[in-house]
Amino acid sequence: MLGVAGGVAAYKCVQLARDLTRLGATVDVIMTKGAGRFVQPLSFEAVTGQPVHTDLWSGPSESGGLALHVRLGLRADAVCVAPATADLLARLAHGRANDLLATTILAARAPVLLCPAMNDRMFAHPQVQANLEHLSTALGYGVVGPATGPLAAGEGEGPGRMVEPDEIVEHVGRALGREPPFHGKAVLVTAGPTQEPLDPVRYVGNHSSGRMGFALARAAWRRGARVLLVTGPSALVDPPGVEVVRVGTAREMEAAVRARLPEIDLGVFAAAVADYRPADPSTSKLKRSREGDEMGLTLVANPDVAAGTRDARNPEAVFVGFALETEDRIENARKKMVDKGFDLVVVNAPEEDSGFGVDTNRVVLIGRQGEDEPLPLLPKDDVAERVLDRISPLLARTSGSWV
Repeated sequence: MLGVAGGVAAYKCVQLARDLTRLGATVDVIMTKGAGRFVQPLSFEAVTGQPVHTDLWSGPSESGGLALHVRLGLRADAVCVAPATADLLARLAHGRANDLLATTILAARAPVLLCPAMNDRMFAHPQVQANLEHLSTALGYGVVGPATGPLAAGEGEGPGRMVEPDEIVEHVGRALGREPPFHGKAVLVTAGPTQEPLDPVRYVGNHSSGRMGFALARAAWRRGARVLLVTGPSALVDPPGVEVVRVGTAREMEAAVRARLPEIDLGVFAAAVADYRPADPSTSKLKRSREGDEMGLTLVANPDVAAGTRDARNPEAVFVGFALETEDRIENARKKMVDKGFDLVVVNAPEEDSGFGVDTNRVVLIGRQGEDEPLPLLPKDDVAERVLDRISPLLARTSGSWV
């Protein structure tokens, strides 16, 4: 159920409704009277294929034998209110039932997400903050945002801007997807490349973009886990809800992972960590005029982030590794499983449509008992879901949890 209140950000919620519908959700839209000043119900009907509801006084005969607010409340698997104006927050905090949206939320028993949107001065008002505190703490409603950025014309910038639809979609996904065995578990994912300095402006690295690791972090968070993403340099935006630690080198990644390993229930090592680093990086820029036409480079081994931190692992946790191989893929992946203590290995090859720098991947999932599961070429987000499905029965055995 998507509740739309009377704020200028209401226009963005047409995109939100469309995105949720395209992902397979049935979206019931309830608009307040004020929302109709900013956007027409027909816009939502066009993108959802569902009637838009505005009238509190629809009788039982018009809504399948139940009062409309009861039927919509019972029907909802998740409730999202965007934008949530200061007025609506006040009414919800005090249990008011003076329009269809507020009344339906009282009748619903699904998770409720509120996406505040208002002027920054209004958002900072003590009463608005008190209402949000009551809604989140006493009533258990989720609060998404607000973001900081440009507000309505003439209002400048500040905290109060509604978060963007794509981020709201992720939070709705988490509200719908929280279930065992991921719900309440602590998950660590490594992602991206590492960059090993050669001098202040150059480095030794690889072509990893971090897409696969970021997709795994997002998917685990949507399933209800608390997720820590330790990533090397990447241009990707931090996933909503995920704690992100950005590092540069293999040694920095090892330190960040080691510090958090004892508390986790699942570790997924998806980073493409450089095996070697320059032994003696220059403190000043290397210049051809000084080095000549040839330059020798001595490399030394980097720490193995997965194998080198085994002593810090929670012994009950599940660990998954990624292996990019150019030859003898399955044999090399099995050896990596043994050497690094993995419960599952995801192996692929660098190809034009899979591996580094693309949005798709073609992998084989290899378990400890020899059960190989080749997957077809899939978007990396879909690969992440299939990997987590395979992890689920392994994670169910762990007793650790985070609340």
